[in-house]
Amino acid sequence: MTVTDRTPTPYSEVLGSRHVARLLLGTLVGRLPNAMAPMAIVLLITTAAHGRLAFAGALSALYVLSSALSQPLKAKLLAHYGQTRVSSPAACINAGCVLALAATGPDAQPALMTALVAVAGLCTPPLEAGLRALWPAVLATPEQRRAALALDTGAQGTLFVAGPLIAAYLASAYGPSCALIATAALGIAGSAVVLSAPPSRTWRAETPNATDAHRSPLRNAGLRPLFLALSAIGFAVGAMNVWAVTMADAHNVALLAGLIPGSFFAGSFLGGLAYGRRTWPGTVNRQLLAGAAAFTAAWLPVIVLPGPYTSTALAVFPGLFLPVVIASCYLTADTLALPGTHPATYAWLILSYGVGTSAGTAAGGLLAGHALTGAALPGLASAAAVAALASARSRLSPAAPANHGRTTPSCNPVPSER
Repeated sequence: MTVTDRTPTPYSEVLGSRHVARLLLGTLVGRLPNAMAPMAIVLLITTAAHGRLAFAGALSALYVLSSALSQPLKAKLLAHYGQTRVSSPAACINAGCVLALAATGPDAQPALMTALVAVAGLCTPPLEAGLRALWPAVLATPEQRRAALALDTGAQGTLFVAGPLIAAYLASAYGPSCALIATAALGIAGSAVVLSAPPSRTWRAETPNATDAHRSPLRNAGLRPLFLALSAIGFAVGAMNVWAVTMADAHNVALLAGLIPGSFFAGSFLGGLAYGRRTWPGTVNRQLLAGAAAFTAAWLPVIVLPGPYTSTALAVFPGLFLPVVIASCYLTADTLALPGTHPATYAWLILSYGVGTSAGTAAGGLLAGHALTGAALPGLASAAAVAALASARSRLSPAAPANHGRTTPSCNPVPSER
């Protein structure tokens, strides 16, 4: 892709817009517990005298899956009741369950721990979907919204590097209960920053017409390929995490288990900055297909099973294209979603990626003993995403220009009075 002559939107302009930095930073802090909690749960259980790693892993996966699967319901509640009335109690319940888990300790009854983890996951506040629904209200132009979405997407990767590291450090220095307490505190703090902001407090979903009021995004023929493709992309990321652990075991370099994902998400952060900083030609769906193809091609070198440090360096390249795919998915979905269904559409995109990541992790674990197959899984999953998008090109809003997105905001504008 080549840059056009259109003037790109500088990040200083986006971050300097009223409320943007607060909303972005608050959402990142509020979502950091999503990356900390799975690690903190594992560390809590495995510190018991008879800590069961299998049970710890199952509870960690339960937290992630329950959080992902509850996204559509929480989005429907957002559309009906607004962000403050939904996310505030959700954040409090989530934090309360996490604190109760810390208080009961690693020797609590398995049924009680399972219930606490399940409820905590179900009640993770829908900050990500909420933030993306707010961009049209706080940013005036489509180019600003595209830059904000790219910045948001690129920064997400840092959560899944920093979160486990913070949880592991706190658990080793002060005990696993401290890691859980910090998880709850950060969730409440980040949610409070976002939900007390005027755009969040005044946001209301666009009112659907009678025909569209009860129509699920799953019934939208244009959106279904996006959900499928994003599931495949998530599968690739989940499989990559397991492949990193396999590489660490194979080369007897324990640090690789963190270095390879860290390299991948560092690439994601840089890719998000580059994508949002420039204006690219072509329609949104063409950028999506091109990004998915590049993401797939970037996985090909790892199939030759390179050495540990070469693998770490190579992981940067698919990471560069992850924000392009995710941001383009959201921009494409924004042109396809019916009035009043944007929060639900964003929720299904989040669910698709989360379920795909979990499935990729599970599949990678099952194939961990097969080095070549494990290394090929990310590329194969990414190729499936390309196939899904290519076969549905005619349904992916081919007339929507990449730099314009949706001209009608998906939510009511913020009132001028603060």
